[in-house]
Amino acid sequence: MTTANKVTIGRIILVPFFVVQMLYYFRTGDELHRYLAMAAFLVATISDGIDGYLARHHGQATQLGSYLDPLADKLLMFAGFILLTFDFDENRFGQRIPLWLTGTVIGRDLIVVAGSALLYATIGNVKVNPLFLSKAASVLQMVTIGWVLCKFSPLGTFWLAAAAVTCTAITGLLYVRDGIRQFSEHPVAHPNQAENKKESDRDA
Repeated sequence: MTTANKVTIGRIILVPFFVVQMLYYFRTGDELHRYLAMAAFLVATISDGIDGYLARHHGQATQLGSYLDPLADKLLMFAGFILLTFDFDENRFGQRIPLWLTGTVIGRDLIVVAGSALLYATIGNVKVNPLFLSKAASVLQMVTIGWVLCKFSPLGTFWLAAAAVTCTAITGLLYVRDGIRQFSEHPVAHPNQAENKKESDRDA
């Protein structure tokens, strides 16, 4: 249990706190709850950089951390998108996160997870090549959530959402293409060649 993993676990714990404060704000309209939600979101976002720094530069990268870190990111992101798209009085914020952005983000992640699981079940191995554009998409998604939480300009929300949806969609297509490539290069995708290889091995 490294310091980086402890920070990540702390970020996961902040997610239900963030959700509860947002729900209280939707119910009561008390700005204190929105400020607390904003603080939780800010701390969670900053801690994402802290645990990444500790893992990379202080030798604290672990297999547990490789699972917990993306889990913490997705929990916070999905909570923010769902709450700020569907379940609140628009008059309090004057805007919502566009449904087309939320649908793209959730849809891409579901496709990537399902495709990875299918690829692992089929060929027994999945190689994920991190993309810079994927990190940019995550940053834009987080900034969009924070922008709406702070009740900034709706015009800014639109352009941030447009940039985020573009990066998200492109990375989704790139991940799907990479998954197809990995499958096509595996012998299981060419059963005739695999069978011929087995027969030649037996003959030898």
